[in-house]
Amino acid sequence: MLIWRTDEPTSGRDHSSVSARFSRLLMTSVLTTTLRKPAIRTCALVMLAFGTTGAATTPYMAVVGIREFGLSDFSYSILMLLSALVNVASSVLAGSVADRFGNFRGPMLGAAAFGMAGFASIYLAPSAGLFVCMMLSAIPIHNSLNSLIFAQSRAAATGLSVRELISLTSFIRSLVSLAWVIVPGTVGYFLADGGSMLPIFLLASLASTSSFLLIQFFLPGPDRAATPPPAFALAGSFRLLASRSLLVRMLALALLMSTLSLNGAVLPLIVTGQAGGRSADVGVIVGIVAFLEIGFMILWGRLTRLISPIVAILIGGSMYSVYLALLGFAPTVHYVYALTLLSGCGGAAIISLPLSYMQNLIADRAGLGSSLIAVNVFMSACLSSTIFAIGTAVSDYSGTAIMGACAALVGGVLMAVLDLKKTTS
Repeated sequence: MLIWRTDEPTSGRDHSSVSARFSRLLMTSVLTTTLRKPAIRTCALVMLAFGTTGAATTPYMAVVGIREFGLSDFSYSILMLLSALVNVASSVLAGSVADRFGNFRGPMLGAAAFGMAGFASIYLAPSAGLFVCMMLSAIPIHNSLNSLIFAQSRAAATGLSVRELISLTSFIRSLVSLAWVIVPGTVGYFLADGGSMLPIFLLASLASTSSFLLIQFFLPGPDRAATPPPAFALAGSFRLLASRSLLVRMLALALLMSTLSLNGAVLPLIVTGQAGGRSADVGVIVGIVAFLEIGFMILWGRLTRLISPIVAILIGGSMYSVYLALLGFAPTVHYVYALTLLSGCGGAAIISLPLSYMQNLIADRAGLGSSLIAVNVFMSACLSSTIFAIGTAVSDYSGTAIMGACAALVGGVLMAVLDLKKTTS
């Protein structure tokens, strides 16, 4: 199970060694590792392309489904739930297959190809039926590329310590935020006066094509001279996912990370409601936070060389819980703008650091361990939807935000009880 340890001695240090370690913290860049290893370099570029597909489509998917294709609110919500289930199943299956054969390149090519075909088909032959079909097949299968990228980068990062792996994972995840800083606003600007948002699927298909070409021509294949990986049985993989200790940890983490989805639901409503802001303010605030998250993700990754990664997750989760609670009391839109620094810092921690945490839950299975990312996304979305439904039924949007902050604190306490003692012993 999860063991957060480093190989560095913890005693007998003098002031010069502490100073040297701090200098390395400031001067050593994860970019050096990324540029030195072709597989990791390619994974970083593929992640940027993958982030572009999500940044281009996710903010406008509901608009296309409901307003352009005529789906009802209820039908669209069911479609999103079923699509998430397909994504979880495909991510776990792809990760298990990659572990079994010791080859991530094939599944990554397949996922990218599904994105090319799925997004292009919606753009070229738009209809409600085809949209539903692609949302239940090609698009969620394409989204399994996310966990495969992290799995491949981890498998390629031989020789790195646990905390160097965390820095690397944080850097790769920050590239998704970079896409979110640039793409949604650009797409909105060019399509604001258009009659349809369908061109977002053309952009997503082109980004998926870029992913496919990068993987095909620049991602090294498996080393045929290396020792073949053990042949893991698929049934054993699913039994491993159902173990009680893993499920409890995933529940704790999902409670903590459900704040991200909940914030996405209540932030626009609070900004345009009690805070008296406009829809444009929502876009600006989201852009500011995404920009701040890029730097904070790298900073959090480096800080884990000085403090326990579990402690860093708990600190970041606490910061984001405080932010969400304060959001519930927002009297003006300027107050929400003032919270962006806290939101960006805390959000960066709980977006990036848990990725390595989940991979280490099944440390000897890079593919299966990384597929837990998709499982966590689904669990977090279910919890945030439940909190939103209960909160809005018994209170208002402000009360819902505060309720979400309390749920995250429960998750943090559970995580501390499960893992903090062993990491500090």
